Amino acid sequence: MNLKSKTALAALSLVACTAAFAQDKAPEPDYTWSFNLGAVSDYRFRGLEQTAGGPSIQGGIDFAHKSGFYAGTFVASNIKWIKEFNGASQGSYELDLYGGFKGEITSGLGFDVGVITYQYPGNNSGSAGTPGGTAYTKADTTEVYAGVSYSVASLKYYQSVGDFLGNLNSNGSRYWDLNATFDLGNGFSLTPHLGWQTVPNQSSATKTGNAANYSDYALTLAKDMGNGVVISLAAVGTDAKEGDFYNSTFYGTNRFYGKSGYVVGLKYNF
Repeated sequence: MNLKSKTALAALSLVACTAAFAQDKAPEPDYTWSFNLGAVSDYRFRGLEQTAGGPSIQGGIDFAHKSGFYAGTFVASNIKWIKEFNGASQGSYELDLYGGFKGEITSGLGFDVGVITYQYPGNNSGSAGTPGGTAYTKADTTEVYAGVSYSVASLKYYQSVGDFLGNLNSNGSRYWDLNATFDLGNGFSLTPHLGWQTVPNQSSATKTGNAANYSDYALTLAKDMGNGVVISLAAVGTDAKEGDFYNSTFYGTNRFYGKSGYVVGLKYNF
């Protein structure tokens, strides 16, 4: 076989291999569904206790379209603050619904915009006949958000549409959420977090108008165990002042929701 024949045969082989590879490569799906189920030793939302320091079983469903549209839901059990803080007699679990659109502005610079509603089915926060009947409104809350991400870091801004978690005249409450996730190798990741919450028109015995404003922080170490299982340990805290605002006063409790603590988590993604 001469050199020209060998060259032609090699070219044909390359074309055949390339075609076979192209046939074997699965096309990108139009959309995906994902599910998760887990538990935490202490459910925290923006640094504040939601379950009075107790555990919570949690789960979620997520839909993502290749266009960038997404939607999902999150459920958490054993919610305590609605009864202890807002003085309600009903409202023991949380159901979140969210949807939005994410994409890339330029190479490496992403964006995310959407809306989320935190629902507490059956809650009677602010209802007549409850201890907090004149001091609170219904706990259900809706926020719009917009964020950007670059490399390992992300910053997201939330603003409430209507009253925030049952606080009277708190429309326009704001939260800034700053995170970074570092891959440590061998399935380990480290995520530092800083957050800033402002809730307008909230007063305490020592503060007028801004008693509910605070910052929160966390540092989470997670380990991907494989097969969808992730375990985590988080150190969580806030600069909320005990006695200013985030203390429960109803039903004889005197719990401070902003104290520092540790949270152990276990999640199965499938």
